[in-house]
Amino acid sequence: MRSIGLLGGSFDPVHHGHLLVGQAAAESLGLDELRFVPAREQPFKVGRHGAGADHRAAMLELAVAGMPGFAVERAELSRAGPSYTVETLLMLRAREPGVAWTLLLGADAAAELDAWHRAGELPELARIVVFARPGAPVPASPLIGGVVEVPAVEISATAIRGRVRAGRSVRYWVPDAVAEYIARHRLYLDAE
Repeated sequence: MRSIGLLGGSFDPVHHGHLLVGQAAAESLGLDELRFVPAREQPFKVGRHGAGADHRAAMLELAVAGMPGFAVERAELSRAGPSYTVETLLMLRAREPGVAWTLLLGADAAAELDAWHRAGELPELARIVVFARPGAPVPASPLIGGVVEVPAVEISATAIRGRVRAGRSVRYWVPDAVAEYIARHRLYLDAE
């Protein structure tokens, strides 16, 4: 049975921290593949995305290009409205039966897990594994099926957007192809 991890989020924009924790988790868990899942619109961030879903997905594609075992899953982009993880998992299980799914969450997302849409169904659809980083405690929840240690990376999408607005370089914060995409499409220049 193939083992596929799903790392969802806004990725607004994707940065080296996302890629590093994804790689660390995939290696630690022995995943066959890791898919980054950009949300069309996260329920807890409605109307607060700096770039549209298509731009965020395109930047993810650039970031994982040529990286074995990494892919972008666009399932949430084809649905209107907020992106609910339970609906994504149901769709993926129907599309790809026989896959062992692992849902990867940061401690911040895991802290809100009990408030997610139909949260109680999630463990039936995928193993929920939370990233443990120094200084970010893993919340206690019966929904969480595992913890994986990843390096602490102090890079945030919020800081990257602020640097772009201020006219500062984001080199080394994001992959070069993503920095070029941001500049070419003039993303994140407006006030947040």
